[in-house]
Amino acid sequence: MSETEPLQILFQLGRGYWASRCLHVVAELGVADHLDETPQTAEALAKAIDVHPQALSRVLRALASVGIFEEVDDRFGHSPASRLLRTDHPKSRRALARMMGMPIHWAAFGQLEHALRTGEPAVKRVAHGGSFEYFASHPAEARIFDEAMTAKAHEQVESVLGAYDFSGFQVIADIGGGRGHLIRAVLAATPSARGVLFDLPRVIEGVDSQASGRLALQAGNFFEDRLPACDAYLLMNVVHDWGDAEATALLEAVRRAALPHSKLLLLELPVPEGPGFHPTKLTDIEMLVMTSGRERTLAEYERLLSGAGLRLDKVIPTERSVAILEARAA
Repeated sequence: MSETEPLQILFQLGRGYWASRCLHVVAELGVADHLDETPQTAEALAKAIDVHPQALSRVLRALASVGIFEEVDDRFGHSPASRLLRTDHPKSRRALARMMGMPIHWAAFGQLEHALRTGEPAVKRVAHGGSFEYFASHPAEARIFDEAMTAKAHEQVESVLGAYDFSGFQVIADIGGGRGHLIRAVLAATPSARGVLFDLPRVIEGVDSQASGRLALQAGNFFEDRLPACDAYLLMNVVHDWGDAEATALLEAVRRAALPHSKLLLLELPVPEGPGFHPTKLTDIEMLVMTSGRERTLAEYERLLSGAGLRLDKVIPTERSVAILEARAA
């Protein structure tokens, strides 16, 4: 490694938020929605979204330099990445970019030092009660968060369906399943099964139109209310939101409700053992800042399950980094 390479690493990482903040704001303003297949001038785009033309031009120029949008003859067009910022794109990531740039999210990362000194979620320095209570009282931001989680999960859902056979289950519960994207996909792929979507009342109220003869909706708090008795329980990116005590309580709630033959399927992104880059090592910092939870290694998940009276039977990898951790009562 040459002497300049360490300097470049530090410089590029230190200024990384310059570009990411441009992405947040452009996603929030919906710039990509005003750009069709014909490149446009910054002036035309600025008029459409009511911003300063020169400032927008500079922001789009910066984003184009890192692959988001394309700059051609003083006009800006779509790149493959910027197309994903369109609200109407089937794989849209606009909500995810908006969520990352929310004032609460941005401010919480500014309090990372507090998390390092105390071990407490940094978000509690900017929102009393933390992120979940904040979203409960801020419906507009909660809607963006829900949309972002749904968008993030789409590719994971596809990989899960390709890796696991659900045909052996009659009734499948999706615990903390949000808008029900996972359970609806599982039911579509498993015509013989019925499902239950369990989540907080505010979430269930937003998806009540999705109830059907095959999908029941149940509102509740998984720390306080009894879960439905089912053949299988899906928890996708739920356990990582909680510290060990709360995660154990959730897993114990599943074990109490489960039938003797029931299976628990944790869909999580385990942190690999050893050094080296892996995206979950950065996602774990998101957990440190925004939740009381953490990303865990497989060994840590196994200990967590064991503490709740469950046994990890197998780990099923998927095409994405998400893994299926299949467990049952010990």
